[in-house]
Amino acid sequence: MDAQHATAFKQKLETQRADLLAQIAQQRGGKASRVEVAAEHFAHNEDSDAQVNTARDLEFAINEHETAELAAIDEALARLSTGTYGHCIDCDATIPEARLNAAPEAARCIGCQEKAEHNHH
Repeated sequence: MDAQHATAFKQKLETQRADLLAQIAQQRGGKASRVEVAAEHFAHNEDSDAQVNTARDLEFAINEHETAELAAIDEALARLSTGTYGHCIDCDATIPEARLNAAPEAARCIGCQEKAEHNHH
C-alpha cells in the first residue's frame, strides 16, 4: 500500500476511533466506567428484577461490542504503523481496497473472515 493510501486510511481510522470514544462517553454520561453507569442506572429502578437484569445485560452487550470495535480500530492502526495493513492476518492476501473503504478496521480478507465467524459460532 502506498503512503498516500495509508495516510487516508489512518485518518479514516482515527476519525472512526474519535467518534466511537465520543459515543461511548455520551452514552455513559461522562462516567468513568461501565460499572458506575450500571450502578447509577439501576440503583433507583422500580422495575422487576427480570426487567433490570435484561436491561443490564443489554447495556453490557452494547459496551462489549463498542470495546471490541475500538480494539479492532487500534489493531488496524498498529498494522498501519508496522506496514502490514491491508493484508489478511490469516492468509496474508491483499484485502481489496473496496473492503477497506467499507470497513477500514478489517483484518481479514472476506474468505478468512467468513471462516473465522463460522468457527466462532
